[in-house]
Amino acid sequence: MPDSAILALEDGTVFEGRSFGAPAERSGEVVFNTAITGYQEIFTDPSYSGQIVILTNPQIGNYGTSSLDNEANRPYIEGLVVREFSAVTSNWRSDEEARGFLGQAGIPVVSDLDTRTLVRHLRSRGVMRGVLSAIEKDPVKLVEKARSIPSMAGLDLASRVTTKSRYEWTHGVEPCSPSEHLAAGLAPSHHVVAYDFGIKHNILRRLVHSGCRVTVVPALTSAEDVLALKPDGVFLSNGPGDPEPLVPQIENVRRLVGKTPIFGICLGHQILGLALGGKTYKLKFGHRGANHPVLNHLTGKVEITSHNHGFAVDPDSLRDNDIEITHRNLNDQTLEGFRHKREPVFCVQYHPEAAPGPHDSHYLFHDFVTLMNDSRTGNKS
Repeated sequence: MPDSAILALEDGTVFEGRSFGAPAERSGEVVFNTAITGYQEIFTDPSYSGQIVILTNPQIGNYGTSSLDNEANRPYIEGLVVREFSAVTSNWRSDEEARGFLGQAGIPVVSDLDTRTLVRHLRSRGVMRGVLSAIEKDPVKLVEKARSIPSMAGLDLASRVTTKSRYEWTHGVEPCSPSEHLAAGLAPSHHVVAYDFGIKHNILRRLVHSGCRVTVVPALTSAEDVLALKPDGVFLSNGPGDPEPLVPQIENVRRLVGKTPIFGICLGHQILGLALGGKTYKLKFGHRGANHPVLNHLTGKVEITSHNHGFAVDPDSLRDNDIEITHRNLNDQTLEGFRHKREPVFCVQYHPEAAPGPHDSHYLFHDFVTLMNDSRTGNKS
């Protein structure tokens, strides 16, 4: 039988359950994700660096893991909290159990606790620092440890997860099964330089599928070095942590505006907002799930979207600039997208690559290609 594990929060709240994964102790900001599927993609999303993740779907691990579904080369979550961790894996695509997948990466898992109560607590109080331990059994000591770790606000985590060197990405989107209908990818016609602040593989796959030749560069690559690669466009990726400490990255993006088309997602959206003179702020408990409604002001349509972010851009801070608001979250009216009125620049806070998740926003990758086409031909329409 598995040993016990404890999740202790900075406010003194303690939950005890069964230990799975690695017999380890990890700390971080405790957050929750409401998606029904896609736990492996959550495990391996670099945007979760520095966070212990609660999954609200009551059973996790039942379809195992597949190497084809990784969003990065390893798991990035600090720890996992679930209601039930399945002892049975049943999926023809699976090549490893979820327990072994996390255990080999040294990530602790706590199961058999009341995740509904825990999530309601965080929705009421806000996300907070915590420690997940399968080693220390004294809850008082764990609460003290939770109170001593750094707050997520002010942390530069993008520098922790970014690539160390430049590389080319050539893999496009592939069907998950022979029955999945997937339109053929386009031949590469544009060179995109993608800043890696914690970039997900499916973003890269979508760029390639849309006809882009992709060069991925480290987060601190200078604007001049990016332009020396002669890109048709620049992509700003997702990533973890607070955007405000990323001062060099923000300055590089500021110098790129007006020089090349730019498309940003998630942290890239926040960095672009700061580069254009805006401000960001921390959300109470963030947006993390695969079913958030977003209104597209340009079309009047509501898109069902995938989210993973704890910070947002203040729309009021952009009012005096040449910015047009394009997307709003219908749950809380937070800013989900904007574009520049004069320059070929746009971004969204949510995740249009959605792997897995809704396909409503795939058009944004084609919009980026169209923007690069127009920039190449001098079309300003």
